[in-house]
Amino acid sequence: MTKGEFLCELRKRLTGLPSDDIEERVNFYSEMIDDMMEEGLSESEAIEKIGGAQKVADSIIADTPLRKIIKERMKPKREITPWIIVLIVLGFPIWFSIFAAAVSVAISVIAVIISVVASLWAVTVSLGACAIGSVAVLVAFSIGGNVLQGIFVFGGGLVCGGLSILMSFACVGITKWMFKLIKIVILKIKTMFIKEKAK
Repeated sequence: MTKGEFLCELRKRLTGLPSDDIEERVNFYSEMIDDMMEEGLSESEAIEKIGGAQKVADSIIADTPLRKIIKERMKPKREITPWIIVLIVLGFPIWFSIFAAAVSVAISVIAVIISVVASLWAVTVSLGACAIGSVAVLVAFSIGGNVLQGIFVFGGGLVCGGLSILMSFACVGITKWMFKLIKIVILKIKTMFIKEKAK
């Protein structure tokens, strides 16, 4: 792939971003390729080192705030006529209801995922607290002369402590997965807006 083909492909994949941003990014990668070629790499080696246009475009889209993409997407392509304003006003009960329902469903799904993860963390912390509390119970029972009961409670506390440690590993993994999922969803939404704009 030549530098021109790479930059053309990159520009095409970034269609939908603000034009100033596209030019800035295309110029940046053009200069980067030139710098690599000055260091002794061939044109194709420099492009291969940067990565494919799709990979670079995905990285740029991920770094671009969603607000900026939506603002660019919502720019009117033509002047709004009085008839369009009338249609927007008359259709408000329909389109606003659909929009509100979609936003509510998205927020509900996110809230459910976050609440499940928060609940798992709460259980993990509670089990850890039981393990710590069992030490205090053992001491209190020992002072009161009920050593066997104290040992029994302490044994239960050790089980709770072990479960707390195991669950903490699972919670860390699930939390990382949740953040990755949110990042992927945001990237998909951004890409959807950009592809929609490019049509």
